[in-house]
Amino acid sequence: MDFNVKKLASDAGVFFSRAMQFTEEKLGQAEKTELDAHFENLMARADCTKNWTEKILRQTEVLLQPNLSARVEEFLYEKLDRKVPSRVTNGELLAQYMTEAANDFGPGTPYGKTLIKVGETQRRLGAAERDFIQSASINFLTPLRNFLEGDWRTISKERRTLQNCRLDLDACKARLKKAKAAEAKAALWSDEVEKAEHELRLTQTEFDRQAEVTRLLLEGISSTHVNHLRCLHEFVESQTNYYAQCYQYMLDLQKQLGRFSGTFVGNAESTSPPAAAASPPAGAAATLPAVPTIPVVPTIVGVPSAVAEGVLNPNEVKPPASGTRKARVLYDYEAADSTELALLADEMITVYSLPGMDPDWLIGERGNQKGKVPVTYLELLS
Repeated sequence: MDFNVKKLASDAGVFFSRAMQFTEEKLGQAEKTELDAHFENLMARADCTKNWTEKILRQTEVLLQPNLSARVEEFLYEKLDRKVPSRVTNGELLAQYMTEAANDFGPGTPYGKTLIKVGETQRRLGAAERDFIQSASINFLTPLRNFLEGDWRTISKERRTLQNCRLDLDACKARLKKAKAAEAKAALWSDEVEKAEHELRLTQTEFDRQAEVTRLLLEGISSTHVNHLRCLHEFVESQTNYYAQCYQYMLDLQKQLGRFSGTFVGNAESTSPPAAAASPPAGAAATLPAVPTIPVVPTIVGVPSAVAEGVLNPNEVKPPASGTRKARVLYDYEAADSTELALLADEMITVYSLPGMDPDWLIGERGNQKGKVPVTYLELLS
């Protein structure tokens, strides 16, 4: 081991002398070379950029990976230059549990079928989440991290060098001042003045050179902002695509569940309310507020109920005598068969219900067209 005592002593001396110089500057007892206002603004802007970039980076990491232990694990793998192992997303894990539950309950049962459908959608959501996390990490997190670990470290190093040059320059100015004060008392100190002036010129040149290098690096922060702006646009685009995928997957799932929900929701034979609830007391009827309801077509004796049999012929359905309601369509809907009515978002249709009909569905009419429509796609108007 090469242990240089002289170099160690020299470094320690420089350290203590600069510490004393800092103290004297704080107390106003030593001269301090001030940087120009533009340079100070550049340094303040750089510090602001660094602080907010760190906060945005950390919070984005939390957004993409809320699990703290998983983030620590990824950090360690990154520092060890090892590939982060693939991790199952929460959506994919939920899909696995739903599929296994469906196999235990019976994939042919209504509950099992629904679990399989929902599980498949959760798997697709999990895959979309994985793609979004990967895209955001590459296009957004990596540039921010590269700035903090690359450009900012270089700027910090050059700023420390500039600070040392400034301290050396101020120390030379102080020595020259003392030499001139001594020269005024005795001509023997003229050599000391010349030596101090020579050191001051050299130190001033080094300080000016380092100030220019640091200034160029600080002015490069504007380019950093432009780069981060581009990365931010890519992050927003990636997030928009992710949420659009999720919305489409859930919309498809909603349609799938709506098409076969009538096979296991309720009993079509039970069409009349209990006798006790058929006619409320007169006093209670007077106090209850009027609540708008869906008009229901009464059951006609002797006419087979198309809904009870599970087959709807739109031509045989007549609007109820009690009237109908208007509804606004919230989303586009594609009819699965001839018994359903295709819908377009924001259009207005007329709706009413039938006895024994699945509560998740209504009869919708638009001009001469009529058919079943899902309630979840409608906003009922009073």
